[in-house]
Amino acid sequence: MSDSPRIVPAPRSRLRVGLGAAVVLVIFGAAVAVAVYLFGGGGSTERVAAPPSIRSESGSGADGGGAVGADTFGSDAAAPAPDAGAGSFAPAADAASSAGKVNSASPDSAQIYVHLVGAVNRPGLYQLRAGSRAIDAVAAAGGFAADADQAPLNLARLLSDGEQIVVTVIGQSTPAQHSDVNASAEAKVNLNTADAAALDTLPGVGPATAKDILDWRKKNGRFSSLEDLLSVGGIGEKTFAQLKDRVTL
Repeated sequence: MSDSPRIVPAPRSRLRVGLGAAVVLVIFGAAVAVAVYLFGGGGSTERVAAPPSIRSESGSGADGGGAVGADTFGSDAAAPAPDAGAGSFAPAADAASSAGKVNSASPDSAQIYVHLVGAVNRPGLYQLRAGSRAIDAVAAAGGFAADADQAPLNLARLLSDGEQIVVTVIGQSTPAQHSDVNASAEAKVNLNTADAAALDTLPGVGPATAKDILDWRKKNGRFSSLEDLLSVGGIGEKTFAQLKDRVTL
């Protein structure tokens, strides 16, 4: 029994030395990794430039002192908003208003007054653009009444300033005085607003003379008197005698 081998336990100090060495190795490895990361360029950062549309939006927000809205980068972010001070588009309403001002200032936008009575929906005095026709006056008055007699009227007739249009009801005869007024107004042509077709209907005036009248008006402005017709080429005393009762200013 005394000859059996004896088991001797390992020393505690050697086990403690092995664990300590392992901890040191782990710490050393971590330190090396951190050093490589910091000094080897792995931790460097690079600034990525924002897309042009984002830079312009964010820059304008910073310059203006206000925050950029949540919808700045929506589907329309690539299209910069138009600058109000450089070539911005005016709203449609402003454009229409501007067009109206230009037209009202042009020489061809003179106004005439026409009085509608009888079988129209809104009888009264109406201001129309020079060169309007009878159908335009009826439309301004709300159209014909249900019992209006349209047959006696020439709706294509050019209107003159200060005339009266009488619309009778079906079966009613037109008063003689109104017929005379309408006939007289229909016979006269406004020298300052008539076009070539209207001037061509005058006695002694053909296409060439009508063009001469328009050219004179373009060069000299409005006719101030009927005698100004004598300054138009092709119109002499004889032609003027035919025209003076058929034209108006």
